[in-house]
Amino acid sequence: MGGGGNPELQELSQQLQELEEQQEEIEAEIEDLREEKSDIDEAIETIDALDTGSVVQVPIGGGAHVHAEVQDLDEIVVELGGGFAAEREEEDAVETLENKQDVLDERISEFEDEVSRIEEESSELEQKAQQLQQQQMQQQMQQMQGQQEDEDE
Repeated sequence: MGGGGNPELQELSQQLQELEEQQEEIEAEIEDLREEKSDIDEAIETIDALDTGSVVQVPIGGGAHVHAEVQDLDEIVVELGGGFAAEREEEDAVETLENKQDVLDERISEFEDEVSRIEEESSELEQKAQQLQQQQMQQQMQQMQGQQEDEDE
């Protein structure tokens, strides 16, 4: 939306651009949280599907994996956050992961609420900008009519 030389319109345009950037950042955060939640879903499904003696691929870093045999499902190491991890039995590991998903759901919901707030604010600013543009056009039309009347006299 161009400012057309009107400082108020230029300010509204700048505010709209800032809101758009905020919204994009928040939507990227939401996507990251959804990916993390999906990773947790996969971990839960894998834990549920595993049996003692199952052969799995274990990442060892650098994109490399080794085949390993699951010896005991009562020793699942789960990241707790803040750089900490704990050994959990199968049910407790799944419960810990589900709790992490609940926290992610809450954060996603908070971010979605923020996106809605930004969209409302953007809509209000756009309406205000349209009103200012209409007023500016009306003023220009009146000025042009006034000049034409002066020329006709």
